[in-house]
Amino acid sequence: MTRAKKMVDKIKDLMWKPDKIRNMGIIAHIDHGKTTLSDNLLAGAGMISEELAGQQLYLDFDEQEQERGITINAANVSMVHEYGGEEYLINLIDTPGHVDFGGDVTRAMRAVDGVIVVVDAVEGVMPQTETVLRQALRENVKPVLFVNKVDRLIKELELGPEEMQNKLIKVIGEVNKLIKALRPEKYDKWKVDVANGSVAFGSALYKWAVSVPSMKETGVGFKEVYDYLKADNARELAKKTPLHRVVLDMVIKHLPSPIEAQKERIPVIWKGDATSNEGQAMVKCDPNGPIALMITKIVSDPHAGEVAVGRLYSGTLKPGLELFLIDRKTKNRVQTIGLFMGPRRVEVPEIPAGNIVAVVGLKDAVAGSTCSNLENFVPFESIKHISEPVVTMAIEAKNPRDLPKLIEVLRKLAKEDPTLQVTLNEETGEHLMSGMGELHLEVRVERIRRDFGIDVVTSPPIVVFRETVTSTSPVVEGKSPNKHNRFYITVEPLPQEVIRKFKEGEVDMKMDKKERRRILEEAGLAKEEAAGIQEYYEGNVFCDVTKGIQYLNETMELILEGFREAMRAGPLAREPMMGVKVKLVDCKLHEDAVHRGPAQVIPAVRSAIFAAVLQAQPTLLEPYQKVFITVPQDMLGNVTKEIQGRRGQILEMRTEGDMVTVVAKAPVKEMFGFAGAIRSATSGKALWSVEHAGFEPIPQGLLENFVMEVRKRKGLKLELPKPEDFVG
Repeated sequence: MTRAKKMVDKIKDLMWKPDKIRNMGIIAHIDHGKTTLSDNLLAGAGMISEELAGQQLYLDFDEQEQERGITINAANVSMVHEYGGEEYLINLIDTPGHVDFGGDVTRAMRAVDGVIVVVDAVEGVMPQTETVLRQALRENVKPVLFVNKVDRLIKELELGPEEMQNKLIKVIGEVNKLIKALRPEKYDKWKVDVANGSVAFGSALYKWAVSVPSMKETGVGFKEVYDYLKADNARELAKKTPLHRVVLDMVIKHLPSPIEAQKERIPVIWKGDATSNEGQAMVKCDPNGPIALMITKIVSDPHAGEVAVGRLYSGTLKPGLELFLIDRKTKNRVQTIGLFMGPRRVEVPEIPAGNIVAVVGLKDAVAGSTCSNLENFVPFESIKHISEPVVTMAIEAKNPRDLPKLIEVLRKLAKEDPTLQVTLNEETGEHLMSGMGELHLEVRVERIRRDFGIDVVTSPPIVVFRETVTSTSPVVEGKSPNKHNRFYITVEPLPQEVIRKFKEGEVDMKMDKKERRRILEEAGLAKEEAAGIQEYYEGNVFCDVTKGIQYLNETMELILEGFREAMRAGPLAREPMMGVKVKLVDCKLHEDAVHRGPAQVIPAVRSAIFAAVLQAQPTLLEPYQKVFITVPQDMLGNVTKEIQGRRGQILEMRTEGDMVTVVAKAPVKEMFGFAGAIRSATSGKALWSVEHAGFEPIPQGLLENFVMEVRKRKGLKLELPKPEDFVG
């Protein structure tokens, strides 16, 4: 019997014992050694040969990932580990650390119950460590810590044993500070602690690790580790305290099984009735309950087509089952089910609750879909992506014959990666791809060329602005084309706090009206606005503050469609609107429904909103990025010059030894080509990363230039629009 077959048989057996399952992810800042760690864990579990681990990058099975040396897709793999004389099934999801792929991290967190946070011993906790840990904690996912690259402390920084210990204690303190700030109520149970073994130290590259439990077991303590490394004898050390054993032991001891985890996680990710049959089945991880499946990723398989990967919270999946895709309002039939062992998908006859599953046949599913055999199942909380697309490029097929294929591929990519938006620009007929940053788009374009063999041409990347208002407009009258309906509308800025509450899910349009009104009043809306709110759309709200108007109820859906159209592309430059409160203060409607159809209502509402926006001191908001750059001190001048030349501001500087970390923020528009510029300005010695820092108004003096630039690009009239262009 081959080793692989034996492994599959063990997995098939263990997946029925939820107390013996651990679903976990690995999260870290870019380049802190996450993928090398994953490879070692797999090698240790007998999935790849020990010698190749680290070079093999088993989970980076996308050619591009192997070339660029970064992880782009969160890969999944199941493996078996023995601990305390018992075998356990570990389902591992590797996640990207680069800010441009944060969407994948958020989705992976939904499928796991625990994470290993990997931190580079020299660099310590970095901005992206904080971002990914925040995503894990928000989803109620428990962390353990692996401090990687410990050998660098001795080889590069030449620290003595005591200094080395102090440095490690500092890293642990930084991680605990984050846990305390983000989940104070869990802190006592969840803080990482050397003494109880929820922290391990080591080197993924040299395949060794130690923790307090491993020191007791092997007798190899800090002093011995230090001596081995000083003598450059990591190979011997790895034989005594192999990395995979130390780290996987920590995972099994400290991360929860689905049985423990689902009790705590279901209330956070599912807002249905906890006492209902399906609520109880999920909390108990019941294989006999109704099917509750959350899709976290869509993977393309050359043989099977699209494979939906997700977490099964209750029920047992079998081929042939019909499942409702709740958010899609359709149903699909399951063709095959399986588990991932790296790039290989192993089919099995059935899979029970508590596992991470790969399903073929759910052709309508997207990342974030809820699937069940109950039609009226309450969907899981939608996956909240922390960032939004801020960079766009036009893409077309070099050969017009490839156009249908390109459209198909773009649709597929958008399905796999919901943080990628694909739209057709009606005016120019070109396809637009919007993503998290320059790298995000470059990587996707590369994939279209390589994996799908389509030769494409792209425009240089451009920034997506948002349009907003800075004061309150007068009441504007919008007339329908047939003059039988009139809408009276005002617009004004929407308080930031209201946007935040909607964005973070503290308030939504499905909740109890009274409760929603209370929260929105606290956030800064007037009583009648909070009571009359009809719709929240992409950072804007529509409030109806009219009293007793006939036929308004049956016309409201069309009015809201006019509102949404206006918000999708505002009057200044046809860019999306954000932070706008639209109020309907009065309206007159024709009694005959025929005379107040879509063709009458939608344009009247849209043009009234546009005319009001233009009388409320409109402006553009531009996306900003926070930039973190670590360089040798003698290069600091080159870095500050580079940032200031890009309308950037320096927020703080931290010095450690002869290295300086600069924290700055700059508009995304000015950051194109930064990678090349900073590389040449620092002879390649800068370590840098960015994260999103929201939107800010552009300087008043640049407004007209920016508006004209965008209008020109979109083929619009080269003049600033006036209210009378929309209502006459």
